[in-house]
Amino acid sequence: MNSSLNDLVDLLDLEPIEVNIFRGKSPDENRQRVFGGQVAGQALVAAARTVDETDRQVHSLHAYFLRPGDPGKPILYEVDRLRDGRSFTTRRVVAIQHGKVIFNLQASFHTVEPGAEHQIKGPSGVPDPETLPDFKERMAPYKDIIGEWYDRPRPIDLRYVDSDPFAREGNPSLGQRVWMRADGRLPDDQVLHTCIATYASDFTLLDTTLLPHGLSWNSKGVQMASLDHAMWFHRPFRADEWMLYDQYSISTSNARGLAGGSIYTASGELAVTVIQEGLIRINHDA
Repeated sequence: MNSSLNDLVDLLDLEPIEVNIFRGKSPDENRQRVFGGQVAGQALVAAARTVDETDRQVHSLHAYFLRPGDPGKPILYEVDRLRDGRSFTTRRVVAIQHGKVIFNLQASFHTVEPGAEHQIKGPSGVPDPETLPDFKERMAPYKDIIGEWYDRPRPIDLRYVDSDPFAREGNPSLGQRVWMRADGRLPDDQVLHTCIATYASDFTLLDTTLLPHGLSWNSKGVQMASLDHAMWFHRPFRADEWMLYDQYSISTSNARGLAGGSIYTASGELAVTVIQEGLIRINHDA
């Protein structure tokens, strides 16, 4: 593992402080608020730590971002054991800072069992990720605009298939595709791989809602914030192997945007489905 991926794994290793209560930290970065993928990933870790059946894997999660997180303070995660059934386990997690709930998540775990198989097909003709520039190579022309964020170590190797966010200004489209993987080898722990995929799924999805308008996160007058996040985990995968994140804009209205995404393994298996809604305010006078 490189140092940034090791830091991410450490970030997801919550400190147990009481039965069903865990404490998480934030990275020492210059952020105004805690990254949403971090809170979602940590909350899923907290839920998984209370599931005693080792053959049960998370199959879905539904979460709401309620308040911005303070990156300078620890986050307390409280787990409510809603149900332990013969095949399914359900957990609710609330994340607390400064005495207030900033995030909540409900996750369901299912015992692995055989069943019928079907999936939608993934995109065809997508360039191999190794032929695409990594983040630094892609964003080199905008280094001065990005500032210190350009040189920040990244635990996730993210490679845009369809140009880059800066090049999309004034060029409307309905979706985007990115290859992504953890930048290093991870242990054989499916919970860890699932939580890292949850973390990474929040990087680019909400940006997709701006694409039909020819805008991106760096456009002048755009204000964005995640409101909710839902994921369904269909098949096993490794977060340290290339995964194609096929994202599409579903709707923008009433200052909200809704986007969906399908995460495929490099061999074309549908591993995860993601849906996210966010606040999208566009000030045309800015």
